[in-house]
Amino acid sequence: MTQPALRFAEAHRVDNLDHLIEFLRIPSISTTPEYRSEVERAANWLVARMREIGFSRVEAVPTEGCPIVYGEWLGAGPNAPTLLIYGHYDVQPTDPDDEWVSPPFSPTIRDGNLYARGASDNKGQHYTHLAAAEAFFRAEGVPPVNLKFVIEGEEEVGSNSLGPFIRQHADMLACDAALISDTAMLNAKTPKIVYGVRGIVYTEMEVRGPMHDLHSGAYGGVAHNPLQVAVEMLAALHDDQGRVAIPGFYDRVRPLTDDERAELRRIPFDEEALRREMGAPALWSGEAGYTPLERISVRPTLEIHGIRGGFVGEGQKTVIPARVVAKVSMRLVPDQDPKEIARLFEKRIHDLAPPTVEVEVRVLSDADPALIDRDAPAMQAAVQAYHQGFGAEPIFLREGGTLPVVAMFNKILQVPVIMMGFGLPDDNLHAPNEKFSLDNFYRGINTSIHFMRGLASQE
Repeated sequence: MTQPALRFAEAHRVDNLDHLIEFLRIPSISTTPEYRSEVERAANWLVARMREIGFSRVEAVPTEGCPIVYGEWLGAGPNAPTLLIYGHYDVQPTDPDDEWVSPPFSPTIRDGNLYARGASDNKGQHYTHLAAAEAFFRAEGVPPVNLKFVIEGEEEVGSNSLGPFIRQHADMLACDAALISDTAMLNAKTPKIVYGVRGIVYTEMEVRGPMHDLHSGAYGGVAHNPLQVAVEMLAALHDDQGRVAIPGFYDRVRPLTDDERAELRRIPFDEEALRREMGAPALWSGEAGYTPLERISVRPTLEIHGIRGGFVGEGQKTVIPARVVAKVSMRLVPDQDPKEIARLFEKRIHDLAPPTVEVEVRVLSDADPALIDRDAPAMQAAVQAYHQGFGAEPIFLREGGTLPVVAMFNKILQVPVIMMGFGLPDDNLHAPNEKFSLDNFYRGINTSIHFMRGLASQE
């Protein structure tokens, strides 16, 4: 017989979708100060919704940045496991706005998908678990596990307040397992359990030359152009084999085991589909000796994100800029230390700089990599939940992106972190026309219901 919670979720699909659409209408962009009131409005919306669902304690905890929403229900008792669920209610900016088919904060359904900023990253995904909790409260009286939710508002800007919050409230957050849905499935038919994420160091490199911008006709040839210096230095950060050319960068990289590399080869991975997804003429060969799948998931990388300086407007202006700023990040794998990598990067930049300029490196954010035990009981509950919710065997894969909270939960709370994503690779995260499959939204709710029940039976 179908479980009551599952029947409730099925009967209330429209209600769940309506709540999500209401949530998505809030432009909770954390990267720009002018949206601060909207970020706080999203936090308050969550507080009200969670109280309505039935959580016994809910609050928006002030931080130096954006509020962290905390909610709990511990009515399953001390003998039941406690599940901590993480999400983030902040979203990315929407530019370029003219590429959106429908307005980013006017959620629109097309072809079985819900289009809106935050639909997949991450409002839609973490709302599946709130909907699952509500199904238990309404249909069965109580969930089978104790529940704690932490939903932050700074994930898109480095989660600077989250670490202090977790360390300060470690006793309050104590749990048996943590659950995060902020990743994607391998494809529409193949669920994916992420058991590792890369860390990151995000930096700003500034190159300063003359005290002010100069006329290139009067000073070209004697003033060492900071733009030229910057691009030459940036180009020197990779060698001709695609490796990061920073001495010591790879020293602590944990080698892949033979089993890991063999398992990666068994994963159905379509390089041509990846190229089409990117919209690029061809894949870059990247670091020599590693497959594309390995390079986007289990190997460290260095990327240049932008250069600001000089004249970039319409028309022409013959200027030698006084100052150039470049954004550079490095994705890290176990056992690389972000602080150490930041020091190595800074040293490399100073070593590359000619005496004609001054350089400065600023670290804007960092996060540790994380690797989770695949044999943990909660992992096995997740495997079974995917079987029941999606009717498919999930694959295990390490993810190329960075989720700072994974390492925080793993190191501070010392619990297994289960990453069960319901998004799809083409959800356009951080890009125009972000979407979330409605089928995956509803299946995600069912999978969460199965996971909570399965976790209870593991104890």
